[in-house]
Amino acid sequence: MGATIFVGACLQGVGGIGFAMLAAPLAAMFFPQLVPGPLLAMGGCLSLLAALREREAIAWRLTGTALLGRTLGGLIGVLAIAWLRPQWLAVVFSLSILLAVALSALGWRVRPSAGNLAIAGTASGFMATLTSAGAPPFAIVMQHMSPAAMRATVGCILGGGAVLSLAMLAGAGRFGIADLTLSALLAPFLLAGFAVSSRLKARVSAVAVRRLLLALCAAGAIAVLVRVVLQG
Repeated sequence: MGATIFVGACLQGVGGIGFAMLAAPLAAMFFPQLVPGPLLAMGGCLSLLAALREREAIAWRLTGTALLGRTLGGLIGVLAIAWLRPQWLAVVFSLSILLAVALSALGWRVRPSAGNLAIAGTASGFMATLTSAGAPPFAIVMQHMSPAAMRATVGCILGGGAVLSLAMLAGAGRFGIADLTLSALLAPFLLAGFAVSSRLKARVSAVAVRRLLLALCAAGAIAVLVRVVLQG
């Protein structure tokens, strides 16, 4: 699992997303004790490290709007789980992400406005509650920002969201000392991957980062679809 954490941290350090989409499915299958708390803690730390590394590029107004949307989306997701079949909702959202990736590849542009970030935040909170993969909506909306601004702003949003989620898990008795210990044991792999990304990010062009984002979004959506199929 350490190798997965390393690669996921490196991917997210360069592209802004990718850690949870790579690590969560593998952890759920082979290391369920890491889900959700320890992975969420590591992902939150990684996101905050990315935000701090390029803090001068953070779009603070967009961050606040996105976090409000993410909170709302999380609440809607909780209600949806209680009243609807989450598997089908996950399928709908995953197909929507794949459609957005295809349109983006064909030249469709989404402006990273406050309104669009609020919508992306709501979709992210909803998807994260249902599937643990909440980053793709942000990546779709922010793909045309500069790589530094995208990484820092997404990092700030995801880091803030992780703090809120961990607080709720702790309040529900789902995150404690044992989870912190697991996170700490894997932290060296996380930090090593992030350190490597710091060397790589300057060598990766904006076009390459955008392509990486779209590829990660598509991979995350496909992973959710595969998980739904395997779960029946």
